[in-house]
Amino acid sequence: MPYLLMFVTLLHLITLAMLIISTMEKSWWLWDGTEKSDLWHNCRYDNSTETWLCSSVTETEWLQAVQVLMVLSVVFSSVSFLVFLGQLFTMSRGGLFYVTGLCQVFAGLTAFSAALIYAMHNKEILADFKELMSGHFGYCFILAWVCVPLLLCSGVIYIHLRKK
Repeated sequence: MPYLLMFVTLLHLITLAMLIISTMEKSWWLWDGTEKSDLWHNCRYDNSTETWLCSSVTETEWLQAVQVLMVLSVVFSSVSFLVFLGQLFTMSRGGLFYVTGLCQVFAGLTAFSAALIYAMHNKEILADFKELMSGHFGYCFILAWVCVPLLLCSGVIYIHLRKK
């Protein structure tokens, strides 16, 4: 039982870190290493100064939906961890971690929705760029998709986990 508890806690912290990275980093869409876009900025590499020049994104309704859903996913996962710590020390023996599990499942569903919206509507989200076809999804987008099954699995484990 202690090993399962440590595994679930470690899984929770890893997925939370992955969610924060995928929400805040600048690589949801990449163009040949010279331009990249994320949920908050569009960046272009300047060869003369050898720095990245970033500007705020032009917000569309789809991008705002992705932004809100990713932030909600981070919030749900953070609240879930805090509730887990509270339940771990205050809950009676034999109790189930329902609230923690449901918050994790909601975090997984919101991350799923955000990644799905970005995948299906990237043409509208990145409408300012002329050559969308020459780009590809970045590692933060892939990281968001990796978080989805991990969040859902940890949520299901929390729901079935009993305090002993």
